[in-house]
Amino acid sequence: MAAHRKPRQRSFGGHKARTAFTLALAGAATATAFDGTGQAEPNLTPAQVKAKVDRLYREAEEATEKYNGAHEKATAAEQRLKSLRDEAARKEERLNSAREKLGSMAAAQYRDGGLSPAVQLALSDDPDGYLDGAAFAERAGDRQSAAVSRVRRQLREIEQLRGTARLELTTLRTRQAELKKHKTTITGKLDAARRLLSRLTEADRARVTGSTTTGGGTGTRASRATTGARDTLRTPGSTAGAPTARAAAAVSYAYSKLGSPYVWGATGPNAFDCSGLALAAYRSAGISLPRTTYAQIDAGRRVSRSELLPGDLVFFYSGITHVGIYIGDGRMIHAPNPSAPVRVAPISEMPFAGATRVV
Repeated sequence: MAAHRKPRQRSFGGHKARTAFTLALAGAATATAFDGTGQAEPNLTPAQVKAKVDRLYREAEEATEKYNGAHEKATAAEQRLKSLRDEAARKEERLNSAREKLGSMAAAQYRDGGLSPAVQLALSDDPDGYLDGAAFAERAGDRQSAAVSRVRRQLREIEQLRGTARLELTTLRTRQAELKKHKTTITGKLDAARRLLSRLTEADRARVTGSTTTGGGTGTRASRATTGARDTLRTPGSTAGAPTARAAAAVSYAYSKLGSPYVWGATGPNAFDCSGLALAAYRSAGISLPRTTYAQIDAGRRVSRSELLPGDLVFFYSGITHVGIYIGDGRMIHAPNPSAPVRVAPISEMPFAGATRVV
């Protein structure tokens, strides 16, 4: 009977399978802990969630400003490339025209080149006229040489333009790769923050994000600070103290956008990121600002915290990654993050890094 017994097979549930399963679980736990948003930390307090979410938003905003800078450079590279291609096309049209003229000259020379000048003179019914024509032909030959030189010069210019365009295209592709990288970083940080917030109760989430729930218990609305700011807008002199009419116009624009959503990369008119709001506010006043916070801080005259006036741009964090528009009384209007709309806030709520007076 033993001879007919089938050999015992190792089941997948054996030692190797258990080991693989254990390693997979360990890997998943490690990945969850690295991400900081999964079940590895099931008992975070609202304060701990707020700290983590704030950090993620700061990192996302830093990546957003890098994205904005790369986008600005990519747009400029795209425009330069288009200009180069347009210029090359115009030069090619002129080159084709010069080539046609040169071809006509060569064809005429070939047709008239069968007889020697002496024979043509001997057979001519009008020797004086022929001699005048010969002088003209000599001058025409000079023009032909000049035409050849122009064609060669145009060919060199076109080749130089094409070489510059190739370099510009390389630059553009580099910028586009940067955009993709920064976009991946931004969306990753914001998704992680969203997952953290989703683990809180609605009341805790409202406290963490600084918003209040509506009477129906669903959704959110702008903070009390925002509501207060809208009331301030309705009172006379809400831009009092602004150093210029343009600064006052920028402040008025910022007030008019209270409650608008934060969207990274947006410059209005219905959504903004922090530097996008500053850009749009001064654009409404007829002033063009750079796109990024780290360029905007150099767009005017630096002022100290004690010198602040309405309309001044106030910057935060050591990397100059956030900006608001000062409105007086130690307050600013800014676009905080995706969980909070454009609103009024004290400038003391973030580490102050500097300020600039645009006008």
